[in-house]
Amino acid sequence: MRRVKEVIVVEGRYDKSAVAQAVDATIIETSGVRILSDGEKIALLRKLSKRRGIILLTDSDRAGFFIRGKLRGMLDGVDVKHAYIPDLPGKERRKQSPSKEGKLGVEGMRPEIIVEALKRAGATFEDAKAPPSSAGRLSKADLYEAGLSGGADSAKKRRELLKRLDLPERLTSNGLLEVLNILYAREDSIKIISDCFSVQKVL
Repeated sequence: MRRVKEVIVVEGRYDKSAVAQAVDATIIETSGVRILSDGEKIALLRKLSKRRGIILLTDSDRAGFFIRGKLRGMLDGVDVKHAYIPDLPGKERRKQSPSKEGKLGVEGMRPEIIVEALKRAGATFEDAKAPPSSAGRLSKADLYEAGLSGGADSAKKRRELLKRLDLPERLTSNGLLEVLNILYAREDSIKIISDCFSVQKVL
């Protein structure tokens, strides 16, 4: 499976699952049109785009193009690439009936079609045979040691750190780990976490 450098933005969890079967990438859901009123998530996409760039991969129906158009405006000035799936008639397996326009969405696309759509968008494919060294990345063990996962008050501490970093408060520990590894080197993340909680102890 090939790795894509850019962060891929999709509409929902079934789309995310389909893309994850095609490529190794950071994938973020819009939760449909809800992202349009989620300033925190838009700010997160802006942060991630500075390190990785963004690829929008929405359905080819009216709703998908509506979300894409709105995000294009909201992310003005950000490095955004657009991946388009073909218009294929059909119905996803989990659905009882086809969509209003009768087209398959991202979740109904075969992996090779998704890969081809990303290629046409100019996605940066990295060598999957040479994964990045874990030595330079924050680990789950680091979060646990810092009290940000697995503990009784880990959720509270995680929210405090997310607020300090202007990141969405709903990020899980896995989501936090992924975002920190995109935005910062391991030693910088550790310093940020240390500074956050050492300052609070003094207060």
